Amino acid sequence: MTAKRKRHSPEQIIRKLGEAEKMLAQGHDVAAVARELGVTEGTYYRWKNQYGGLKAEDAKRLKELEKQNDRLKRLLAEAELEKAALKELAGGKLLSPARRREAVRHLIGKFQISERAATRLAGLSRSAYRRPLNSETNADPDAALRQWLRTYAAENPRHGYRRAFHEARAQGWAVNHKKVQRLWREEGLRVPVRRRRKRRGSSTADAPAATAPNVVWAVDFQFDADEQGRPIKIATVVDEHTRECLGGLVERSITGEALKDHLDTLAVERGAPQVIRCDNGPELISQALADWAGQKVGLHYIPPGAPWRNGYVESFNSRIRDECLNINSFYSLLHARVVISDWKYDYNHHRRHSSLGYQPPAAYAAACRHTREDQPPQLT
Repeated sequence: MTAKRKRHSPEQIIRKLGEAEKMLAQGHDVAAVARELGVTEGTYYRWKNQYGGLKAEDAKRLKELEKQNDRLKRLLAEAELEKAALKELAGGKLLSPARRREAVRHLIGKFQISERAATRLAGLSRSAYRRPLNSETNADPDAALRQWLRTYAAENPRHGYRRAFHEARAQGWAVNHKKVQRLWREEGLRVPVRRRRKRRGSSTADAPAATAPNVVWAVDFQFDADEQGRPIKIATVVDEHTRECLGGLVERSITGEALKDHLDTLAVERGAPQVIRCDNGPELISQALADWAGQKVGLHYIPPGAPWRNGYVESFNSRIRDECLNINSFYSLLHARVVISDWKYDYNHHRRHSSLGYQPPAAYAAACRHTREDQPPQLT
């Protein structure tokens, strides 16, 4: 049976290296020094490279630092594991104990972490995780009520838990609405909500090519907020031919009536367009706008979910968002009106537009000689 190899502590190694230095100073060679220390020459050189020049206190401090480093590495590894586990749970809120139990099982199965760590991350006590649910036992006190709710839901598929609660009380069940709601959800009896179909505006005209000013106006809305979190709504009206921004409405809320009055003001100043191109927002499909347009202005609604069909105003929206809204903080509605109005003036009169030969929209509009078919040609 071979003897176990002796392991030296850092303090012992430092002391033996001190003895070796004394022997070497007395004229002994390395081989004799290694024999005296009871180690091989290779071990002596390894010790010297690792601990040479250190004192016993330094070696002890180095050992403590190594232990602390190992502990920090373990803590970092645990923190990274917890971070990955929390990301796994970030898909939705864990509001019910049942969802928390499922989350604990998922974390234990995927990350191989302990039950203690998984319950802590899921926000559930270990006793609550281990305790069997009443619905999973043979002695479920609510088994009869669960069966009654399933029967009621089968006979009334479009009734919710509130009607079921009142019917249960009428039939003599001593239960409150909260318990009925909980059992209703646990049994998966929730009534699917029928999504309301989004209304689509009725177009009165096809949008012609914007070959001249006042042929097609594009209308859309932008949203922002002030420093108090209150909403700011911006109406945008763009002439698709000259690329001018015509509208300047900035309010907390803009209704169909307000939009109609604003378009009426623009029509008085510039003349009414042939067609207004817009999406299916509630202000734009309102009866107020339809009554204003009447027979003199056509309305062209783009298909729902296809903003690229209104590309001119979407391009303008991206410019005002990037160059104005994202770099300004509004402390009031009046401040927002002033800043946005100044930016729109600069956009029309100073900002050079690439599609207009790098002319500002106002300068291009002043020099434009294109005419609408329903207007006489402009005199040069």
